[in-house]
Amino acid sequence: MQKIIFFLMLLLPVIGCSQNTSTKNDSKAMSQKEFNKLTPFEEYVIVNKGTERPFTGRFNEHFETGVYTCKRCDTPLYKSEDKFASHCGWPSFDDEIEGAVRRETDADGRRTEILCNSCGAHLGHVFEGERLTDKNVRHCVNSVSMNFIPAKAAETTKEAIFASGCFWGTEYYLSRVKGVKSTTVGYTGGTTDNPSYKEVCSGNTGHAEAIKIEYDPNLISYEMLAKLFFETHDPTQLNRQGPDIGTQYRSAIFYQTEQEKDTAVTLIAQLKAKGYDVVTEVSEFDKFWPAENYHQDYYEGTGGTPYCHKYEEKF
Repeated sequence: MQKIIFFLMLLLPVIGCSQNTSTKNDSKAMSQKEFNKLTPFEEYVIVNKGTERPFTGRFNEHFETGVYTCKRCDTPLYKSEDKFASHCGWPSFDDEIEGAVRRETDADGRRTEILCNSCGAHLGHVFEGERLTDKNVRHCVNSVSMNFIPAKAAETTKEAIFASGCFWGTEYYLSRVKGVKSTTVGYTGGTTDNPSYKEVCSGNTGHAEAIKIEYDPNLISYEMLAKLFFETHDPTQLNRQGPDIGTQYRSAIFYQTEQEKDTAVTLIAQLKAKGYDVVTEVSEFDKFWPAENYHQDYYEGTGGTPYCHKYEEKF
């Protein structure tokens, strides 16, 4: 069965899942699940807006090349080249990664608080006019609010290949996960080289609509991605997902290493133990064929949200 028609492409219908604003809550739930566990002291600073004692933080005199990330959600916050020695007792930066830091008036009504723009974690305060650097800005940040990724480690990426029905919906969720650097939707698991969307929709090529994920293993593990794959679709539906029916919409994990295979098998066993009749295929990855350009980041381009995928906590 083909998907619901949304728009015309070259005067022909492009088929896909319909919209549902309720998935905003699903995204929120998934974001909450991604938060890292905090120690009591980390929670005191990050959640309750406390402050670590000056000159005690691990990053106060730290000047290694790399990126500083949010302790609670792993969002990149500051680059090492923007860190400077202010001798104030806390790590200091004269710039942030664009869009990463939010400013709010502090509870004292005088200072400006800085928070992670992704999860709201308390970072510290920002000061201007001190003339300590050319940018004339100082982000005074608690070390305990941050993690650090060395430059060499930050360059490492891995790939994951999943299929869970309409690739628009799969990409919608998994592209929003912290640590995912890029996503590409396409076709895999079949016999036809470089298939078209029309050929895949016929069900004759053996391909599944799939997503290739490039991710940073320092920020998110393959296991966590696989868990979110299971939690953002119904793995008990055979050769379909919601209104979309056919082998091209099957639930499948295409592994590239034995470790990935073991992870998939283990997670399926966990779900079955919880009562889920999982039919997800676990197959060795062969070739991935990118889909046509108009399929890439579909919901980003249309401003819609998926109807055939939703978040449901399963682990």
